[in-house]
Amino acid sequence: MRYLNSQIRTALLAVAASALVACGGGSEGPVAQVQAPPTSTAVPNVAPLHVEAFVPQSTIQDVPSIKARAVHSPAPLAAQIRMGPLLQGQKSAQDDGGARRVGAARVLDGATTDDGLAALLRWTKTPTGATVAALSVSVEGAHGMRLGLRVTALPGDSVLRVYSQQRPDTVYEVSGQQILQTLERNQAAGDQSAAARTWWTPELGDAEQTVELELPAGTDPRAVRLAIPAVSHIFEDLSLPQASEIAMQLEETISCTLDAICYEQLVQQRNAVARMLFTKGGSTYVCTGTLLNDSGSTGVPYFLSANHCISTQSVASTLQTDWFYRASSCNARTLSPQSTRRLSGATLLYAGAATDTSFMRLNDTPPPGATFAGWDASVLGTGAAVAGLHHPGGDLLKISFGKMVGLAECRVTSASQFSCLPGNGGYYVAQWSQGAIEGGSSGSALFRNGLVVGTLYGGVVTCVAADSAAVYGRFDLAYGSALKKWLAVASPGPTPDASSDRVAVFRFFNQKTGAHFYTASAGERDFVVRTYPDFRYENVAFYAYQAPGTDRNAVLRFYNRGAGAHFYTISAAERDFVQATYPAFSYEGPSWYAQTLPGGTATPMFRFFNIRTGSHFYTISSAERDFVTSNYPDFRYEGPAYYAWTAP
Repeated sequence: MRYLNSQIRTALLAVAASALVACGGGSEGPVAQVQAPPTSTAVPNVAPLHVEAFVPQSTIQDVPSIKARAVHSPAPLAAQIRMGPLLQGQKSAQDDGGARRVGAARVLDGATTDDGLAALLRWTKTPTGATVAALSVSVEGAHGMRLGLRVTALPGDSVLRVYSQQRPDTVYEVSGQQILQTLERNQAAGDQSAAARTWWTPELGDAEQTVELELPAGTDPRAVRLAIPAVSHIFEDLSLPQASEIAMQLEETISCTLDAICYEQLVQQRNAVARMLFTKGGSTYVCTGTLLNDSGSTGVPYFLSANHCISTQSVASTLQTDWFYRASSCNARTLSPQSTRRLSGATLLYAGAATDTSFMRLNDTPPPGATFAGWDASVLGTGAAVAGLHHPGGDLLKISFGKMVGLAECRVTSASQFSCLPGNGGYYVAQWSQGAIEGGSSGSALFRNGLVVGTLYGGVVTCVAADSAAVYGRFDLAYGSALKKWLAVASPGPTPDASSDRVAVFRFFNQKTGAHFYTASAGERDFVVRTYPDFRYENVAFYAYQAPGTDRNAVLRFYNRGAGAHFYTISAAERDFVQATYPAFSYEGPSWYAQTLPGGTATPMFRFFNIRTGSHFYTISSAERDFVTSNYPDFRYEGPAYYAWTAP
């Protein structure tokens, strides 16, 4: 980050006109705007202004995406592409409005088109009758990479595996239907570009990455239309503590950033902070984000960061979060063994430039021990003691201490600078007495009395306390204009009325019979994972309700003993007909609740009948519906079965 002369810094801290270097860590300039909040700070009386932190006593965890390779599924021989080193000029850690860039976009020659990738892949049969192929990409000098898969046609029952050839038995595994859901979410948010149809592999910290695709039995590989036009070449070693930007620029041997583990303050809150890694335009960036509680302590994983980090759904889908990314002990330069990663991205709920706010819901459950930080939506007074928890340069967790010195109105003045004027604008100005911020700190929370009151927009990189200005988007304004919609739940309290909440419905694919199984019970999901190895878990299929309500009916479940598959219907008349006509169908009662007719945000659940096996298949994905219609002649399309939801 660039320095500013002391005259400008002094003016800033006097809350006069000044220019600040954008703190960075994001892929988008600080003026990127999706929705600007109004200037009014009024908050309805029904909305709480103060919520404490929350630590769940127990959390229903997701099925791990990092798995040991199945014994019956050996790694196939992979086609290979080797890339040369990155040019020195492409390694700038600062780009796009001062953002902390850690990965550069590169073209993957040979796989940029569907036909090009198809020509590389060599398909072989597995012992289960599936078809599999793989591609290995090696990048000289890389500390890691992400591969951008542009999807045109992909079966939902396919499984994609990502791993290193050095560790082929430890794989990241994702179902085709989960990839399709991600891309449909991007497009539903209004993005029709190629970026919305690109799914990014996780960053695994190796200079080689293998992508393996397994197709279910009976699927013609020629029906798959997939390309890998882009590679994000990670040029910083994200597995190690980073050299301080301050230390490098000031030629100091020790940075003035403070190890958060050395301090008693914000001990609980530091468990709410995660290092963020995300990709835009092929480049990869780091930021900081904070897990937020709501007024009902429901455990919904709301996540707060900066708009200049993530302001579109397509970028939110690429998000990885590193939790407990901190030192193993005070001032140790080794990573805590508690550190863990989540890889499934987020759903963007709100992004606004007026307060530089990005508000998301994580698609993965946060790890056990994570804290849902509390917040204060009242106006922060001048002179208030404040603190920040952040990942400068993508480094281990740091802490800063200081005070709030004023309110400001800020605007962008160049690609890497912005200016602020005194006034009742969308930003707080803080001055550090201890600690500092750097690129990668962007999006981190400002705390007052342990509660979130702002998100980091930018500031000055310096170890001189008198000059250490930091600008934060005001949480009170973001809350009043938008965030209260999610954070002020209708039924506050430790045990809200769950009957009003949508729940995930999980999906399995029986590799022996080709049938699917769906359940809204996490306990039943886990039992199937443990007990039935032929049932391959395909993650969340859609969302429905746990209880009846206005315009909601029960989806009823049968077990077909003849086909060895389950049947689901929302029609009481069809239920009665099946019970009267088909003795092989055992009625198992209601499974979840959905709409019989379109309305609101509900989406059609498409139903197919397999004329060969006698089983039914259901999908909420229009892309999967089209693939099944085009490629599986045994599946007869029966139209919408009922209407459910693609989000909680």
